[in-house]
Amino acid sequence: MANEDQKDFNAMLKEDKDMPKMQIVTDEATIKRYGGTKMYFAPPRDYDALMKKIPYGKIITTGAIREYLAKQNDGDFTEPITAGIFISIAAWASEQRDTDLTPYWRTLKNKGEINPKYPGGVEAQIEKLEAEGHTIIRRGRKNFRYYVENYEEVMYEL
Repeated sequence: MANEDQKDFNAMLKEDKDMPKMQIVTDEATIKRYGGTKMYFAPPRDYDALMKKIPYGKIITTGAIREYLAKQNDGDFTEPITAGIFISIAAWASEQRDTDLTPYWRTLKNKGEINPKYPGGVEAQIEKLEAEGHTIIRRGRKNFRYYVENYEEVMYEL
C-alpha cells in the first residue's frame, strides 16, 4: 500500500464490500491450485476479529486464517488477494487506534515469513516478535527475508 498516513484504515475495515459472499469458480487452473470450486470472500472485519484472538507468544499464518474462514463458511478456499489486502488493512487500522488494538505482528505470511508491508516494516515486527520470545531467522543472499524460527511449534489453532 502507499500513502498509509493519508488513509483511514479504520473506515476501510468497516466497509463490507458486499461481503461475505461465495463465488463458484470454473477455471480449471484455479480449481486445481486451491482444491475446489467454492471461493469465499470474507469482509475485512472478519480477518481483524480472528487476528485479535492470537494470544501473546503465539502466531498464525495468513493461510491458516484463510483455511479457517473457508471451512467455517462452507467454502473450499478464500480469495487470496483480498485476504492479503484485508489483513494489511487490519494491521494499519490498529496502528491508527489508541485502543482495541490488533496484534497484527502475530499474523505471518505462509511458512512463518514476516510481512514487510505491516506498519514499521520488518524491523518493527521483528522487535515485537522477539519481545514475545520468538527467534527470527534471516534467509537469502541479497533480498533478505525474515522468518519466525520453528513457527509451526507456536502456531495458534483457531
